Amino acid sequence: MGLGIIVVETCTRNELSNLDLEQLETVYEEVAVMRTDCLNMCNLCRARPYALVNGNKVYEKTTSECYEKVEVVIQSELKDFYQY
Repeated sequence: MGLGIIVVETCTRNELSNLDLEQLETVYEEVAVMRTDCLNMCNLCRARPYALVNGNKVYEKTTSECYEKVEVVIQSELKDFYQY
């Protein structure tokens, strides 16, 4: 598990959880991925692939688009954190 400066949370019932999200921990050492049974966002969970990145909702129409957007948000969070 990464350092946890950036926490990516997903519901195990959401289709995004079918992807290897732990790969994000390998690419970004500051990221920690947490999978939970339910994040109490059932309407969003049924409608779209989504994750919470530091508590902010990230969602798209497809799992691949959502994964890419999660990476963009991670990079933005890192930029803000390290101020570069």
